[in-house]
Amino acid sequence: MDSTLGTVFLSEMIGTAFLLLLGCGVVANVALARSKGAGGGFLLVNFGWGLAVFAGVFAGYKSGAHLNPAVTFGLLANGVEEYGPDIPVTLATTVTYLVGQLVGAIIGAVLCWLAYRKQFDATDDAGAQLAVFSTAPEIRSPVWNVVTEVIGTFVLVFIIIMFGNTPSELGPLAVALLVVGIGASLGGPTGYAINPARDLGPRIAHALLPMKGKGPSDWGYAWVPVVGPIIGGVLAGLAAAAYV
Repeated sequence: MDSTLGTVFLSEMIGTAFLLLLGCGVVANVALARSKGAGGGFLLVNFGWGLAVFAGVFAGYKSGAHLNPAVTFGLLANGVEEYGPDIPVTLATTVTYLVGQLVGAIIGAVLCWLAYRKQFDATDDAGAQLAVFSTAPEIRSPVWNVVTEVIGTFVLVFIIIMFGNTPSELGPLAVALLVVGIGASLGGPTGYAINPARDLGPRIAHALLPMKGKGPSDWGYAWVPVVGPIIGGVLAGLAAAAYV
């Protein structure tokens, strides 16, 4: 692996691991039994995920901190020549971004499980355990669940691309606030994955971890938070290219 690919992999892995550790962590704090944040509500989850993005972007700065395959595919569709500083858009770099994100997501989810190990053991609700790791719809309707994820991810990727075209000193804080806003406004139907790695990586971790009272990982729904965000990211990249 050359230095560019190594940098991309490590940066995306580390940044996405921080994202998922803190993101899954806020859900664990709210959803699991005998946690001090139990019952904290969805708005706390929104802010927790926003701050998780804030931390992850700083941690993954060397690669441009995509931390999300939808962002990578969106930039690819947008026609950019570089994914990050001196990182050309090639098949090798694209695959390295995606692999780093997925591996980092798994690591972050496992670290969250370690941090909340006793709370997982104290939680009898298998659904609450799974909710820490992955998203699920309030009303299961795959087509409309995909539509929700497409719309939410479109907003995320389109506005991220627009950040690059407007002067701002907010940096990662702008993306963090955007994620809070998407969660508060569009997160109700599906829990707003808006990131294939964010859902798939932790779902894999859930399937593999030795959890007391664990239920199924709901693989029948797992394609929705992968396909929807990828479609949304690509559409956002194309729309941004036409807009500017």
